[in-house]
Amino acid sequence: METDRAKLRLVQAGNSTDLGRQVPASAGFDASPGLHAPLRHPIERLNSVRLLSLDAHGRALSWMHWQDAACLYARGAVAWTLGDPCLTIHGGMSRLSGERSLLDLHPIVAARGHARSHALDPTPALTNPALFARDGHLCMYCGHGFNRPHLTRDHVKPVSKGGRDIWENVVAACFGCNSRKGNRTPQQAGMPLLAVPYRPSWIEHLILSNRNILADQMAFLRAQLPRNARSQT
Repeated sequence: METDRAKLRLVQAGNSTDLGRQVPASAGFDASPGLHAPLRHPIERLNSVRLLSLDAHGRALSWMHWQDAACLYARGAVAWTLGDPCLTIHGGMSRLSGERSLLDLHPIVAARGHARSHALDPTPALTNPALFARDGHLCMYCGHGFNRPHLTRDHVKPVSKGGRDIWENVVAACFGCNSRKGNRTPQQAGMPLLAVPYRPSWIEHLILSNRNILADQMAFLRAQLPRNARSQT
């Protein structure tokens, strides 16, 4: 299979002012300039693109690889789609017509059937990449921005003092601040937090977990956010 190098509209996660930016897929792109190396190899660029998977009722489920989406299209398992096609897949040659098959993939794909209850996890997995994205790649003590390798997961209330490894008790911290805080609470260390840690919703988690979000996808996800969270993105 081959794919067209169609133009992809990308936005930075959480940046509502960039919804119309056009980025050619033939150029390297990255949704978080300054934090990650740009994608150079064509296969790497292609594999960085994820389609938004929905159930037939329009509930956001997960990010889907283009190959998985192509299987849904081929099986006739797509209920409906949103957005203009973002990728065109070139298949084999037809023996009857002599023409090559083409398959247009859309940025948002709703599959037939209903999602199982566990498919919509109300508690996003706590991972360091998602945590650092939630905190904007900032140290929640000194306020400085850092690349991912220079951030750590800090437990606001230390585990040794009964703190739990949950969203509401962890923040991103640079190595220096984490070391200085040590086995103390922010109050004990005299290091007030710059923001209160919180548990992101499933929609927020989807936004945080994808660095290369297409404009149509971001618009759809932002519309699903609670009003107060929507005003902050």
